[in-house]
Amino acid sequence: MKKNKWSLLIMVSAFLIILVACGSSEEDSASGEGEDNANDEASYDLEDSYTVVSDNSFVPFEFVEDGELTGFDIELIKAIADEAGFEIEGGEIQTTNFDGIIPGLQTQQFDIAIAGISITEERKQVIDYSEPYYESGLKIGVSADNEDINSIEDLEGKTVATRMGSTSADFLEENLEDATINQFEQLDQVYLAVENGSADAVMYDAPNVDYYISTTGDGLKSVGDLYQAENYGIAIAKGNEDLVAAINDALATLKENGTYDEIYNKWFGSAE
Repeated sequence: MKKNKWSLLIMVSAFLIILVACGSSEEDSASGEGEDNANDEASYDLEDSYTVVSDNSFVPFEFVEDGELTGFDIELIKAIADEAGFEIEGGEIQTTNFDGIIPGLQTQQFDIAIAGISITEERKQVIDYSEPYYESGLKIGVSADNEDINSIEDLEGKTVATRMGSTSADFLEENLEDATINQFEQLDQVYLAVENGSADAVMYDAPNVDYYISTTGDGLKSVGDLYQAENYGIAIAKGNEDLVAAINDALATLKENGTYDEIYNKWFGSAE
C-alpha cells in the first residue's frame, strides 16, 4: 500500500509540473508576440492632418495640368501620407512661390513642403528634412544655336537666368565673378529669358532643364557637366520629430514595396 501511495503521489506531482510548464510557455509565447508586434509597428505621436505646400511650376515634379496639381512630388507625398497614416489638411496641397516655402515653414504656416527642395546645411539650421528621396544636380541650358557656352567658365561676362531662392542662384553667385545673374520667381520666366535673348543661359536643377528641353522642341540644349550634385528632401517645420520619423519610415516602405519605383517610372521612365 505504501508503495502504491508513493507512486500515485509521484504521478500527481509530475502532472502538476507539466501543467505549470505549459502555462509558463504559453505566457512567454504571448509576451514574445507582443514584443515583436511592438517592434514591427513603430508608434508615433502624429496629428490627424498636416498642411502640405508645394510649388506649381517645377515640371515634372509639381505643375498644373488640366487645372489639377500633379507631378512626381505630388504623387509621392500623397503616397507617404497614406502610408504614414495622416491626412493632408483640407484635402489639398497648397502652392506658393518657391522662395516663400522655407519662410512659410519657419513661421509654422506650413508643416510639410515638397518641391524639389535641395538639402543644404544652411537650410538645416531653420528646417528639418526627411531622408533624401531624389538625387539631382545643376545643369546649364542655352539656345540650340549657341556655340560659345560649353561650361560654367564660359558664363563669365554673360547674363544667366535662374530661379529666385534656389541653390542654383547661390551656386552662380559663389562661382562667377563677372556675370549678371537674373533671378525670377517663376520657372517659365527663366526659360523665356533665354528664348527671347535677354539672357545667354539658364542654370537650374538638371531634371527640370532636361524635361523642358525634351518637351519644348529644339529651342534649347544642355551643355557642360552636372554641377553640384545634390539630394532633394521633404522639408518639415522644426519641432516635429515624430513626423520626420514617420515620413522616413513611410518613404522606406514605399521603396521596399515598389510603390516609389512605380511613381518614378511614370514621370522619369525608369528607376535609378
